Amino acid sequence: MDVDAVNCMNYEQFLDVFGNIIEKCPIITAAVWSRRPFASFSEVEDKVYDFIESLPISGKEGILRCHPDLAGRELTSGTLTMESQQEQRQAGLTSLTTRERERLTLLNTQYKEKFGFPFVICAKRSDKDKIMEELNSRLQNDPSVEILKGIDEVKKICHLRLQDILRKGTPLPTKL
Repeated sequence: MDVDAVNCMNYEQFLDVFGNIIEKCPIITAAVWSRRPFASFSEVEDKVYDFIESLPISGKEGILRCHPDLAGRELTSGTLTMESQQEQRQAGLTSLTTRERERLTLLNTQYKEKFGFPFVICAKRSDKDKIMEELNSRLQNDPSVEILKGIDEVKKICHLRLQDILRKGTPLPTKL
């Protein structure tokens, strides 16, 4: 896939391909589509980041709230997005011991009670031990710091999801 193909995508095609680069936030993808044409794939990513940075704190919190708990109910019920399922599996969150699952559930609960949104970390660049260590550490943060840290992690996730799309050469949808 080249940037010209991306620039030629209609709205539905763009959403089909890029709709979950920010977890369960296709509105961001929709807003970025309206900023075409793109000179490069880096510009697509920059436009996503610009949109996120332009949001008020409440909008950034909303993005964080769209993320699932790590190794939480959505994982066990099979309702995670395909991307999140792969990322959590790669981090070892699908093979936790009972003790690890209980600890992670407790930390997730404490985190959500303190900050009002789920803990977000780029699971693809982590493993279960690093995730629990980071979660425990970030529980000590001030809410204003944690929003920024969470958004930084969202951007890392977005970057890797965009790379996956480009690496796979995701074809244009055939239904129009």
